[in-house]
Amino acid sequence: MTHSSPEPGSAAPGPHTAPGTPGTPAAPGPHTAPGAPAAPVTPDAFESALHRMRVWEAEPPRFDPRTAPEDPLDLFRAWFVDAAEAGQPEPHTTQLATVGADGRPDVRTVVLHGADADGWRFASHATSAKGRQLAAHPYAALHFYWPLRARQVRLRGAVTTGTAQEAYADLHARSTGALAAALTGRQSAPLASPEELAEANEAAWERAAADPAAHAPTWTVYRLVPLEAEFFQGDTRRRHVRLRYHRPAPEGAWSRGLLWP
Repeated sequence: MTHSSPEPGSAAPGPHTAPGTPGTPAAPGPHTAPGAPAAPVTPDAFESALHRMRVWEAEPPRFDPRTAPEDPLDLFRAWFVDAAEAGQPEPHTTQLATVGADGRPDVRTVVLHGADADGWRFASHATSAKGRQLAAHPYAALHFYWPLRARQVRLRGAVTTGTAQEAYADLHARSTGALAAALTGRQSAPLASPEELAEANEAAWERAAADPAAHAPTWTVYRLVPLEAEFFQGDTRRRHVRLRYHRPAPEGAWSRGLLWP
């Protein structure tokens, strides 16, 4: 995940977090030497685990698309709150897809920072891979998946950047761990060793604790302004509902229609 990824608890674990506390890596098993490679998984074991998987253990809710609001933002907010109240872990995580300089798609998980009439907000470093890709090709897609409710939301549209003041406010509305991660910087750059990261991270945590007003100049707020939004409601009999919103321009009116599952 990126620096805008979710953190365990209200803040990421500090450099002095005790082993075994939430957010720290698990200790090596009793028969695994530290740093030793894990035993390879056989193809049969992988296939067996894969084909045992099931989705939507609970009965999905019913969704009548005829009752959907005219604006997809209203439906998104309703579905988001419903997922959160149902106990869906991290419903604010979303997959962000961009296009690289080679014309190939790229994707990663980020955290949603807000959704309003101005767009769906997330943040990252402008110098990161996603930041460079969005600067060159300012279009993207977001995908939310809430399996406890058998629901997905897909958004596609142009991406704009916020002001420096918005970036500062966004970064400082978050935890000390988020600030430390942003101050560590160099996201997506080659890393020589885990020790190099540990040293930079330690220094960033100390700076974040000593100067909570510190800022990472490359931190940027992005807004995806959708021209297309699709809401997918799963059904155990595979009669899934796919409701698609579309508009010709950001200021245009939304039209709605169903898609075959």
